[in-house]
Amino acid sequence: MTENGFAGATTGGTATEGAGEFPRPGALPYLTVPKAHEAIEWYTRVFGASLAAEPVMMDDGRVGHAELRFPTGMIYLADEFPELGLTSPGEGAVSVSLMLEVSDTDAVLARARLAGGSVERWINESRGHRNATLLDPFGHRWMLVGPLTGKLPPPRN
Repeated sequence: MTENGFAGATTGGTATEGAGEFPRPGALPYLTVPKAHEAIEWYTRVFGASLAAEPVMMDDGRVGHAELRFPTGMIYLADEFPELGLTSPGEGAVSVSLMLEVSDTDAVLARARLAGGSVERWINESRGHRNATLLDPFGHRWMLVGPLTGKLPPPRN
């Protein structure tokens, strides 16, 4: 476990093999976001990500490519390029959920809420994990998956 609230990456296995195991990703997510500079800052602050290198900047000031290293893996992202058919998810139209292994679901969800994320599914415990789902300010759905804590889920207001 790290100080950012994330568990170390595991390899192999599936979600049904037992508590504590997390499957190895089969594909590298490449997100299209509005305001990529803001998204980079948000993912860094909330999820503990860091830039692997300086983003590739286009002549018009848009981020053409950025690589974010998470404690458990990597994602790529870029600004929207509607002229190429690359746009961020529309409101209420998320088509992909990103599972993120964390060591403290409660802490990460609290950071996300304070930073403008919205809770889609409050913390619950099932299948040997403590889970929650949130939407980030850029339209992407994140499913937080952490270890059981023995604490009861917070009340749902």
